[in-house]
Amino acid sequence: MSETGLAQAQEKMRAAGVDQAAIDVFSHYYGELEAGATGLIREDTIEPLLEPDRLDAVDVDDEAGREALAKTAIIKLNGGLGTSMGMDRAKSLLPVRDGKSFLDLIASQVRLARAATGARLPLVLMNSFRTQSDSLRSLGATPGIQVDGLPLDFLQNREPKLRVDDLTPVEWPADPSLEWCPPGHGDIYTALLSSGVLEQLLDEGFRYASASNSDNLGAVPSARIAGWFAQSGAPYAAELCRRTAADRKGGHLAIRKADGQLILRDTAQTAPEEMDFFTDEHRHPYFHTNNLWWDLEALHRALTERGAVLGLPLIRNRKTVDPTDPTSPEVYQVESAMGAAIEVFDGATAIVVGRDRFLPVKTTNDLLTLRSDAYRLADDGALRLDVDAAPLVDLDPAYFKTMEAFDARFPHGAPSLKDATSLTVRGDWTFGADVVVRGAATLADAGEPSRVADGTVLEG
Repeated sequence: MSETGLAQAQEKMRAAGVDQAAIDVFSHYYGELEAGATGLIREDTIEPLLEPDRLDAVDVDDEAGREALAKTAIIKLNGGLGTSMGMDRAKSLLPVRDGKSFLDLIASQVRLARAATGARLPLVLMNSFRTQSDSLRSLGATPGIQVDGLPLDFLQNREPKLRVDDLTPVEWPADPSLEWCPPGHGDIYTALLSSGVLEQLLDEGFRYASASNSDNLGAVPSARIAGWFAQSGAPYAAELCRRTAADRKGGHLAIRKADGQLILRDTAQTAPEEMDFFTDEHRHPYFHTNNLWWDLEALHRALTERGAVLGLPLIRNRKTVDPTDPTSPEVYQVESAMGAAIEVFDGATAIVVGRDRFLPVKTTNDLLTLRSDAYRLADDGALRLDVDAAPLVDLDPAYFKTMEAFDARFPHGAPSLKDATSLTVRGDWTFGADVVVRGAATLADAGEPSRVADGTVLEG
């Protein structure tokens, strides 16, 4: 192991106040990186997962579900800044419906579930340093959202980016903040332990946790899934959905041939020449939603036994230290995936859920659909599809990629999409009020800024 590179990285982390458990986990991955690990999972080492359990086919007693939910905590990954959409603050603060943000709607979901079931249902965010203050200010404005004895959040760790040429921590005086990166959402386990939140949850009598991304408004608190998980006796479970041709980028579970263990394979763990296997929705028919369920006692036992180093598979991301400057030094970001913990726990399992539990917003295309009348706000606070199939929205990224550009071109809100199958926009178009889209509609590039007049009906 490069004593110089590792020692420099460890000292940089200590000087920044990073917890020793996170430093130990980073050191583990540093050793793997230097040994040449790429994190790739080859197709010939796995078998597809073809017949997982389905939630609609299992019997869950209503009372057992309520009892399990009463012992469940809701954890949301909230470290993202939405940089791919041109944002510089917590993505979860982005307005989604009627001026309400992701966090507003999540808090509403939790409060409605509490009222319906009587469960305490603590809501805890995993924030990054960049999302913490704004998110807590927003969430703290929700009356009664905090559960006595528990915090509203804990912090994700950070680690230095490593130069590709010598694995030393990169230096970038032009913007020292770019010298750091998050360790991937697999850090949630280390951060839960080192923050003390895991023990606090156990001390307050919570046995289970339901974890999901804050940009997925479909992952509402579920007594039915909590009941299924409790009666399964599994230490860990993942929610899956049936793949379609539109889901080719998402990670999937597979069975490792060597030991029959369930594992997660993400895009970054797939060799370029094997992407045709990865994206084949018939070969790997279920995708991983990143909605997870944990037995907190089993998680605490695994972390303490292993000194916080669960040994999740390495994800090696090669980038430039300044993402906007391709001439800046190349670096490795050493990451791990939260869902990869499925291979750590004997008896871990998975369940196929309805597509309504997976509504991520990764682009302005997704956001326009959720803001439209193709979705409705249900009684449990979830956004639910109000038509047979969600319309496919494809906006020109040259004019609609960032939130500033997107909002400027939809000043009156989303057009009606309930009767649309698709909306494709090429070029610089601004939409007027009360625009209706029907069927498969396309706006071609007019070569100059153009406007869709108020009340226009776009039909394919």
